[in-house]
Amino acid sequence: MTTALVTGAPGWLGTTLVAQLASAGRRVRCLVQRGADVRSLVAGGAEIVEGDLAEADSLGPLFADARGATVFHCAGVIHPTGGVRQLHRVNVEGTRNVLAAAIRAGVRRVVHVSSNSPFGFNRRPADVFDESAPYHPYMSYGRTKMLAELAVKAAAKELETVIIRPPWFYGPNQPARQTLFFTMIRTGKVPLVGNGENRRSMAYVDNICLGLLLADSVRVAAGQAYWIADRRPYTMNEIISTIEDVMERDFGVTPARKRVRLPGVASDVARIVDRGLQAAGLYSQKIHVLSEMNRTIACTVDKAERELGYRPAIDLAEGMRRSMAWMRERGVSW
Repeated sequence: MTTALVTGAPGWLGTTLVAQLASAGRRVRCLVQRGADVRSLVAGGAEIVEGDLAEADSLGPLFADARGATVFHCAGVIHPTGGVRQLHRVNVEGTRNVLAAAIRAGVRRVVHVSSNSPFGFNRRPADVFDESAPYHPYMSYGRTKMLAELAVKAAAKELETVIIRPPWFYGPNQPARQTLFFTMIRTGKVPLVGNGENRRSMAYVDNICLGLLLADSVRVAAGQAYWIADRRPYTMNEIISTIEDVMERDFGVTPARKRVRLPGVASDVARIVDRGLQAAGLYSQKIHVLSEMNRTIACTVDKAERELGYRPAIDLAEGMRRSMAWMRERGVSW
C-alpha cells in the first residue's frame, strides 16, 4: 500500500477520507493548519504535519520521503472569511504549491478535489454536466477552482493527476452551515426560491471518498476528470421533503413542513448584489447561497461508472439519516 498524503483534514471531506484510508491499512500523513484540532486524526493513526498551503516552504514535512505516494488534495476555501483574496491564495496558489512539491518529491499520483462551480449553472433545466462541459465559472470561487484545475492539467506532463468534481456535499462531519440547513427545515424557515423544481446534484461524503479511492487505484484514470456525485440529481422540493420524512420516520421529530417561499427574482437580485460585493473584494455567504437557489446544477456520473467502476451506494434518504444520527450522537441540536 502506498503512503497517502492528505490536505483538507480535519475538514469535512478530509476527515472522512482519512478514516477510510486508515481502515484500509494505508499509512496516512495529513497537512493541517496550525492550531487545528487533530485529536480524531491522531486517534485514527494519521501522522500530522502543520503547514499552510499558500506558504510553499511549509510543505516540506508533508512531502518528506514521499516518492511513490498518492496526494489527495481535498483542501480549499468555499466561503472565505477574509474576502475573495483568500479564495485565490488557498485554491489557486495553494494548489500550485502542492503540485510543485509533489513533482519534486516524485509522488505517483495527485487526486485533486474540484467542484461544480467552474461550470456554473446548467443552461436548460433538463441538462446535466458531463466531462465535455466547457468552463463557465460562477463568481470568484468558480474562477479559482477553474484555475486550480488548469494547474492540475498542466502538471499532468510531469506526474499522474486525476480531477474529481463533487457538487453539494452532505453527510457526517458536516460544518455548522449544514446543521443550520436542517434546523431551518425542522422549524419551517427554509427558503424555497421559485417553484422548487430546479435540480441539484448532491454527493454523500462516503460516495465522494469512494470516487477518490477509485481515482487513486484505477490505472486509466490518470490524466482524466470525473464528476462524482449521487447517482441522480434531486429537485429542491425532493431534498427538503426527504429530510422532513427522515426526521419524522427515523427520529420522531415532527417538522413544521413549511417553506419560506420566495420568487425566483430573489436569487436574481442576490446574484447582482453578490457580483458587486465580490468585485469590491467582499463576500457574504448568505447572499452567495441565495444567488444559486433557483438554478439547476446537475451532473451525470456515467463516465465515473464506466471507467472507474464507481457505484454510489448511499442515496439521499440514507445519507440524510446518517447525517442526523451523527448529529444526535454528538449532541448537536437541529
